[in-house]
Amino acid sequence: MNEKAAELRGLEEDELITRLTEAKKELFNLRFQAATGQLESHGRLRAVRRDIARVYTVMRERELGIVEIVTDDEPESEDVA
Repeated sequence: MNEKAAELRGLEEDELITRLTEAKKELFNLRFQAATGQLESHGRLRAVRRDIARVYTVMRERELGIVEIVTDDEPESEDVA
C-alpha cells in the first residue's frame, strides 16, 4: 500500500475509506502474527500504521477545507490580462 499523501489526495472519498479499511485489516493481521511469533517483517507494522495515518490526514484536510479536491472535469483557470 505505502502511498504518498499526494497520491492519496487524488483519490475519491469512497476509495480512501476502502484503503483505510484494508490497511486496518492488514494491521490487525500483522499484530496477530506478532503476538503469535509468526511475524517475519516487523517493519511492515510501522509502514501500515503510517499508511493509516496518511489516509486519516488526507480525510481531515478535506474536512477542514485545507486542500482543494481536484477533479478532472474542471479546467484550471488562467489569467489572461
